[in-house]
Order: sequence, then C-alpha cells, then structure tokens
Amino acid sequence: MQRVVASPPDAATRWRHLPNLLSALRLLLALPVALAIGYRDYPTALVLAALAALSDALDGFLARRFRWQSRLGATLDPLADKLLLVGCFIALTYVGAVPLELTLLVLARDVVIVAGALAWRVLLGPLTARPSLLSKLNTLAQIAFVLAVLLTLVWSQATLPLRGPAWAVGALTVASGIDYVLRWGARARRTWRNKERR
Repeated sequence: MQRVVASPPDAATRWRHLPNLLSALRLLLALPVALAIGYRDYPTALVLAALAALSDALDGFLARRFRWQSRLGATLDPLADKLLLVGCFIALTYVGAVPLELTLLVLARDVVIVAGALAWRVLLGPLTARPSLLSKLNTLAQIAFVLAVLLTLVWSQATLPLRGPAWAVGALTVASGIDYVLRWGARARRTWRNKERR
C-alpha cells in the first residue's frame, strides 16, 4: 500500500492570522501604556507605545501585502487603535502633558464613531469598517503626536515644539470626524432606501 504523506500547511494558511495577533497585542498594550504614563514611568510608556505603533504598521502591511484581511481584523484593528490612543491621551492629560481640549476632541470623535456604528448595527445590520484615507492619516498623526510627547517627557532636553502639532492633530481629528459623519450618513441613507424597497 502506498503511504500518503500529508503536505505541510501552506505558508499563507499558517501566517494569515498574524495581523490579528498583532492587533490583539496592541489591544493588550493599551492599559499598560496608560498606567505607565499615569505613574510617570515615561521610559516604559515610550517603549510600549513604540512597540504598539510598530505592530500597527506591521499588521497593516502584512494584511495588504499578503491579502490576510478578515472580518475579525477589520474590527480588531481600529478597536485596538482607539483604545490605545484614547488611553494615552487621557493619561497624558492627567499628567499635564496634553491640553484637555485636545483630548476632549479625540474622545468626542470616537464617541460619534462608536455611536454611529451601533446605530448602523441596530437599524441596518452588519457593518464592515472601511476607514478612509483621512481617518488613517488622523490615526497616524495621533500616534506620532503621542510618541513625540512621550519623547519630550523622557528626555527633557528634547523640547520638541508641540503646540503646532497639537493644533494639527486637533484639526485632523475634527476633519476626519466630519468626514465620517458625511460619508457614512450618505451611505446609511442609501442603504435604508434600498432596504425599504425590498
């Protein structure tokens, strides 16, 4: 009888969940980063935040390069970004490193997005997240800003001019929030009309 040897699993099958694992790692890092900032352990916070930023860049690259996208990843990736950034902004405001107004803008935008996603889920059904280019740019700017603030806290001599970047992050946060409301509001109206015609 001829012996059948099972072929090894394809590399794509073995590694296709790696982006989700990286997003999960970023999700798990959200609380430790915020706590490190709150306890003013800025070197630890900087290392953990840089690791989280690296995981964000890497999981996005892998998902696009090898088409390892999934429905779980489409939910997990933005959720991890939001929790990490919100935690960082709140903690940095707590230690007096970031203006309260900027943190409130970041929180307000995320509350609007979450409320819109919940309303869509209840009224229209399942939702597939599709972040716009402006939304991605906003996330990138917020991550860079948090890292820059932490850098100035770790090395006091590295007095980076952060007033301008803070205004830029605030403007991007508002613009991406408005863009979200307009784009998804229009899409919701089209989906609702199509649903009524059935």
